[in-house]
Amino acid sequence: MKKGSVLLIFLLISCQLFDKKVPDENALLQEELQKINWNQVDEYPSLTTCDSLPNLEQQKQCFFETISQEIKQKINADSLAKVYKKLDTIHFKVTVYPDKVAQIQVEKLSDTSKINVQKLNVNLHKKLKTFSLIEPATKRGVKVKTQFVLPIILNN
Repeated sequence: MKKGSVLLIFLLISCQLFDKKVPDENALLQEELQKINWNQVDEYPSLTTCDSLPNLEQQKQCFFETISQEIKQKINADSLAKVYKKLDTIHFKVTVYPDKVAQIQVEKLSDTSKINVQKLNVNLHKKLKTFSLIEPATKRGVKVKTQFVLPIILNN
């Protein structure tokens, strides 16, 4: 009788161990999504010239400096700088898509003169067609679209 009651107690306890509820898939997903900071990326967009740097902050600085220099060189390469010599600074909106396509357009001009921004965008688009290949930013290992405003000082 003792053996039977011990066996019965053991079976009741062991059955309770297997009776655990499986967590809800959607609840786990929502909990994980709450943890993610959607306003930051894990790795910034990059260029091949900046990939060899040891830490992410140096890579980020190299990326922005290189992009700024390349835009400035292309603008100064011919008549764009002369035509728009009244401008001191142009703020560019740079969008890098996950498929490595980069779009650069004028976001804001430092001068509120009557410069046609649309015409300036068309001229700049022609100049920036041969832009360096940009690797997109990543978030949790997935390539993501990023967008930033880059001020380029023309007359320094």
